[in-house]
Amino acid sequence: MEYIHTIRVAYADTDQMGYVYYGNYARYFEIARTEALRSLGISYAKMEKEGIMMPVTNFTVKYSKAALYDELIFIKVQINELPDRFIVFKYIVENEQNDKLCEAETRLAFVHADTIKMARAPQYLIAGIKEKLS
Repeated sequence: MEYIHTIRVAYADTDQMGYVYYGNYARYFEIARTEALRSLGISYAKMEKEGIMMPVTNFTVKYSKAALYDELIFIKVQINELPDRFIVFKYIVENEQNDKLCEAETRLAFVHADTIKMARAPQYLIAGIKEKLS
């Protein structure tokens, strides 16, 4: 499953050199994965109301080139396998010149909101991803 999210780099997201501050990528990835799920008709807010939370358990990133103020960047979000107790999102960020800016991966767990114990992915999430993987 693949989804591309577009973001224009805001001045507030940059450091003194005009580069995107490295910590802002985590927020960019959260926005992109939320919209990727929304493109499947799935809402984080709905899952939370149903008592399922998705904390990040692992986050890795490799930076290749800086994203700049006012630059349009494209975040390709990939889900390459069906979730069970975890879901893995892969990200590739490019600019308008198709330069790869970074690659990243997040792993999120499914947990019950009331107990914080492991849960299984909701069936509608699995079905939505399965349909896109076919």
